[in-house]
Formats: sequence, structure tokens, C-alpha cells
Amino acid sequence: MANALHSTRVIPVEHVTIRSTRSFEDVRAKLATLAPCIDDGIFTLLRYGESTRALRELEAGPPLTIFGQRDHGALLAVAGLTRRSIQYDIGNPLTASKITRHQLSAGLYAPIRVLLREDDDGGVAFEYDRPASVFGQFGSDDVDAVAQKLDRDLQSLLEAAAA
Repeated sequence: MANALHSTRVIPVEHVTIRSTRSFEDVRAKLATLAPCIDDGIFTLLRYGESTRALRELEAGPPLTIFGQRDHGALLAVAGLTRRSIQYDIGNPLTASKITRHQLSAGLYAPIRVLLREDDDGGVAFEYDRPASVFGQFGSDDVDAVAQKLDRDLQSLLEAAAA
């Protein structure tokens, strides 16, 4: 059996924490109102070759949507812990397309993973890795320009949900 060829490199990543003075449930509910769940109808349109219509709908949609979410806190029950923590995939299919058309490997990071968590003392915060720093590894001006806008959109969304 031949060894697979691989490469490894270290990249700098900026980690962001946005704290809130509001309750976990209030922040979670606010996020849900500001970033709706993705409309899977977009993917149906694309499957049937309706790319022009899909593009129109994506351009008219919200800047960011929730692609998926997982109750990460529930996993801690196996360790006897009780913590509230939701892991979200947040992004925009059009933004992902704008990034991955220049660098397909960037699809590994789109949508962006965001964690909403509650500390032992009840403090609530969002955490995520800044998109511009993660996508910066590809060395593409085109990718960087889209990632910088994604940075601004994501920070605005999470600050509004935390406020």
C-alpha cells in the first residue's frame, strides 16, 4: 500500500469572542430572528438547472443564514456536566460561491462555525475564528475581498444578537 502524499502548514488564525450581558436564551432567540435558517429550496433550484432563478433569490435573501446547528452542550452530559452551548454553521451560499470559485479548498471553512456558549458563572458569549484570517491562507486577493465583507457581516450579526 503506497503512502498518500500530503502537506502540512501552520496558519495564523484570529479568534473572536463577543460577550453578552443578556441571557443565553435571549441571545439564542435574537440570533434566530436575525439569521433565519437557510432555505433549502435554493439547492432544489440548482439541482434542476435553475441557476439564474437561484441567483436572484440568493441576492434578495438575508446577508447570513443558519445552515445548521447542534446542541454541543448536550454532549457534555457524558462527562456529567450541564452546560448550554450551541454550535452553528452560519454563512451565505452566494458568499461561499464567491469564495470557492477562486479556491475550492476554501469550502472547508464555508459556512463559518460559531459557538454560542454559557460559562459556569452564567456569562454568555459567541466565539468564532475570523473569516479573513482563515481564508487568508489561500493567498488570493479575490478570496480576501469576499472574506473581509464576511468578517464585517458576521461581526455585525453576532454583536446585534448579543446586544
